[in-house]
Amino acid sequence: MCREEASELSSLKPQLEELGVPLVAVVKENLGSEIQDFRPHFAGDIYIDEEKRFYGPLQRRMGGLGFIRIGVWQNFIRAWKSGYQGNMNGEGFILGGVYVIGAGEQGILLEHQEKQFGDKVDTADVLKAIQKIKTNLALKYL
Repeated sequence: MCREEASELSSLKPQLEELGVPLVAVVKENLGSEIQDFRPHFAGDIYIDEEKRFYGPLQRRMGGLGFIRIGVWQNFIRAWKSGYQGNMNGEGFILGGVYVIGAGEQGILLEHQEKQFGDKVDTADVLKAIQKIKTNLALKYL
């Protein structure tokens, strides 16, 4: 399901480039051809956080009981119907997130943390946050 979200975020690449904002993924592992298989879905740079520092000292996880949630199954079905398949390799219980991080002192402008498997960020929210980067940078240098 993260491939579905990666594709949606990659569709914003032209707007990101226009604003000078890089698109970056931080993944927790690279087992086998995992990153190579992910690349067709993601248009930005991909970094491996082998020490899982980006994921924080308290990693957010959803255990096996997460599979009994109706929302998780709805997300799986949505992704499957859209033609996305995940993989079953490695640590699959750590929840991910999407962040828009501003320049300089701006800090985090958008933080979306998965609450359950397949919980995607709204790309409209990402665009709004990205536009704040442009606005603040333009005002800063006037």
